Amino acid sequence: MIEDKSPQRTSIAQLGEFGLIDHLTKNFEINQPTTLKGIGDDAAVLDFKDKKVVISTDLLIEGVHFDLTYMPLKHLGYKAVVVNVSDICAMNAKPTQITVSVAVSNRFPLEALDELFAGITHAAREYNVDVIGGDTTSSQKGLIISITAIGEADAEEIVYRNGAKQTDLLVVTGDIGAAYMGLQVLEREKQVFQVNPNSQPDLDAYTYLIERQLKPEARKDVRTLLHALEIKPTSMIDISDGLSSEIMHLCKQSKVGCNLYEDKLPIDPTFINVCEEFNIDSTTVAINGGEDYELLFTIAMEDFEKIKGNPNFTIIGHMTQESEGIHLVTRANTKIALKARGWDALTQ
Repeated sequence: MIEDKSPQRTSIAQLGEFGLIDHLTKNFEINQPTTLKGIGDDAAVLDFKDKKVVISTDLLIEGVHFDLTYMPLKHLGYKAVVVNVSDICAMNAKPTQITVSVAVSNRFPLEALDELFAGITHAAREYNVDVIGGDTTSSQKGLIISITAIGEADAEEIVYRNGAKQTDLLVVTGDIGAAYMGLQVLEREKQVFQVNPNSQPDLDAYTYLIERQLKPEARKDVRTLLHALEIKPTSMIDISDGLSSEIMHLCKQSKVGCNLYEDKLPIDPTFINVCEEFNIDSTTVAINGGEDYELLFTIAMEDFEKIKGNPNFTIIGHMTQESEGIHLVTRANTKIALKARGWDALTQ
């Protein structure tokens, strides 16, 4: 395909705020019966009747949470939705609506926002959430995205962080660590590109890791899977800041300790190979990397038989008395105190 060296650039200013809103929101559809009124009034109107409403919001800032050197705007829009939907899934709730707010500097033409919103639209359809409002404004610092996610659940379905009990089993979905190593690959190629802009990276060997970083998926399926197994987690959280940090959140909120077993960590073979290539310890990355957007939860010991051998879940440890502390049990059967070394935006 021949690249267009002179792409069309439409100034956002010529549309005005309301014209821009009309343009960006024209492809959003209303599919949820709980959405009585979406975009177009002073506020959205939702009707959940007897359901409980769960709400979460995240802020993504250029240079802190994403780098447009290697993050395509369409992927960014998709990921921005995913990270918020994941928080709703972590409450064992069903995501139903989102609001989208963006602040952009004048270096972004209308076509750039079209790409961003194409990703948002695709994610909204994929996760069956309605886009019901938001805001647009200017920015002095590049691109800022704020998304608020709304979901619903029956009162007895909702799972909090504070319900874990001593002897509960610690379970994780999918595999962990790949998103962080995908980021390392992209950062390395960025450095190569800055030295030699004519270089063309060969990323075929890193496809899975890069996809986990640029286009993660929220585990909307877990709620249904657990319901089918007749399992209700005692506590739950999503893995956005790193496994170690999330375990410590569960332990602190639930007032329990934990033993995490190194030999039980679910890691992809490609991930291991790339860790060796980068000369990085795979366990360190797996427990501290972050941005996997898998779900971490605890279940009662009595549910072991229900979940045993299920390919969607891995039992990686168990909860203990709070006084026993939080530990990683190594392959050599040595206990190491677990520390939160995951993502912290305030230290970046």
